[in-house]
Amino acid sequence: MNEQFRVSQKLGLMFKPGDNIPKDIRSWALSQLHEKSPAIGIKSVSRVGNSVVTSEVTNWPKHLQPDLRERAKRWRIYRAFNKLARKENKSNAEKQRNRQENQFGEIDALKFSHRNVYGNDQLRVRFLTFWTNHFTMGNIHDNQNVIGHAMDEAILANLNNNFSEMLFKVTSHPAMLIYLDNIWSAGENSKHARWCNIKPDCQAGLNDNLGRELLELHTVSPAANYTEDDIRNSAKVLAGWGTHLEETLKKMREQGKTTNHWDYFKKDFAEPGKKMVMGKKISPGKRGLRQLTDFLANHEHTIKHISTKLCQHFVSDSPEQSDINQIAKAWRDSDGNLDKIHTKVIELAIKSKEPKFQWPMTWIYQVVRLSGASYFHGWDQVYNWYDNGIMRNKEVFEELGQSFWATRQPNGYSSKKEEWLSGEMFERRIRFASAIYMGGETQVSTDKIMDRISANNATRKLVDSVGMNEESRFIALMCSAELMGLENA
Repeated sequence: MNEQFRVSQKLGLMFKPGDNIPKDIRSWALSQLHEKSPAIGIKSVSRVGNSVVTSEVTNWPKHLQPDLRERAKRWRIYRAFNKLARKENKSNAEKQRNRQENQFGEIDALKFSHRNVYGNDQLRVRFLTFWTNHFTMGNIHDNQNVIGHAMDEAILANLNNNFSEMLFKVTSHPAMLIYLDNIWSAGENSKHARWCNIKPDCQAGLNDNLGRELLELHTVSPAANYTEDDIRNSAKVLAGWGTHLEETLKKMREQGKTTNHWDYFKKDFAEPGKKMVMGKKISPGKRGLRQLTDFLANHEHTIKHISTKLCQHFVSDSPEQSDINQIAKAWRDSDGNLDKIHTKVIELAIKSKEPKFQWPMTWIYQVVRLSGASYFHGWDQVYNWYDNGIMRNKEVFEELGQSFWATRQPNGYSSKKEEWLSGEMFERRIRFASAIYMGGETQVSTDKIMDRISANNATRKLVDSVGMNEESRFIALMCSAELMGLENA
C-alpha cells in the first residue's frame, strides 16, 4: 500500500473516489487536527431502477442536533407519553411517532456514520472515536438521548484542548453520570441521607461506580495502586453530581440553583468535609470534582496508561516502549495539551511501518469510502428505512458488534486485534463486504482500487485467485490482510 493510503488507513478513514491525494502526507495529517468538523451527510438515498441515488451532501439540520436542555425536555415528553400509553392503550402508530419526535439515540448514531463516511475531517473523527471508547457511556436508564451530545460537546469540542478539560467535561456530563448511576449517589453523612434514614421505605447511599471507573479506566489505572478508600473518597467527591433527565426544571432550581443538566450539583446529596484521594486533599462541595479531575489528569500513571492506549490504537498492535515514552513525554512537556499529544501520535504512526489492525467499525467506513458506495440511509429515513439491500444504521452497529449506543461494559472495546479475529467476526466482514457491493453500488472497480492504493502482491494474488466475478474480487480485496490492517508489504 502506498504511503498516502497507509497513513490514512492507520490514522483516518481512507480517501474517497475523487478526493485529492496529498503529496505531503505528514503535513496533511497534522493539518487534519484543525480541520473544521461540521456534521454533514445526506437527507435520503433511494433506488431508481438498478441505480442508487443519494441526495447532495450537506450540513445536518439543526433540529436533529438539539442542545442538552432540548434533549432533556424531549426525553421527559417521551417518558410521560409512555406512561400515558400504558393506561390509555395508545396505538402503535402513536407510540412510534412519540419515539421519532423525542428520541435521539438512533439519530445521533446515524450522524456519527455520516461523519465517518462523508466528512473531510477523517483524523478528527478517528480521535473522536478513540476518546468516545475510552470514556464509555453505554445506554442504560435510557440515556441514549444524551450520548451523542457528550460525543460532540464534551469530546469533539475539546480535541484541541487539555485532557484535564475533556476529563472534567465528560465526567460531569449527564450521559456519564446516568450511565454509572451517580445521579442517585448520596454521601453517607449528607443531608439527604440523614433525612432518608428516618423515613420508612427510603433508601440513600453512596454509589462508587463512577468513582471506581474514574480511577481504573479513565485515568491512573490499577498500576497506581490506589486503595478501596481512594475509590470511596472519589465517590464521595462525586456524590451530588447529576440528575435524572426526568427531573423538573423547578426542582433543579430548588436543589441545584440551575436548570443546566451539565452543571447540576445537589448540595443536599453531597458528602460534607474534605476528602483524600491518593494523597491529594480535595475541597468539599461542588468545586471538589474539578480539583479531583485536574489532579488525576496530570498524574504520572494517567499519562502512562493513556499513552499506551493511544499507541496501541493508532501506531502498532504491539507498540514499542520507546514510542509510548515519546507520547508520554509530549504529554508532560505540554501539560496534557491534546493537540500536542495527538501530533506526536500522528508522527509516530507515520514513522512506524508496523501494520495496525482496524476495528470492524473503522473498517466498514473505510470500505465504504474507498469504494464510493452509498451504504447508509439518510436522516429522513431513520425510522422508515425498509430497503433489504442496505441495513438500517442501527442494525449495522449491532451486526458489527460495536456501538457507542448499546448497553455495554465500561471498559470499552478492546484495541487488541486478537479480540476481533475469530472466525465469526471474519465471516461478518465477508457478509458486509458482499452487502456493500450488492446494496451500496460501488463506484470504483476492484482493480482500480488496488491500483489507486498500490495494493501489495499478496493482496493482488488473493484477489486474482477468486476468479473474474467482480463481487468475489471485491470481497477478497476488502477482507484481505492488507485492507484489514494486518500487514503492509
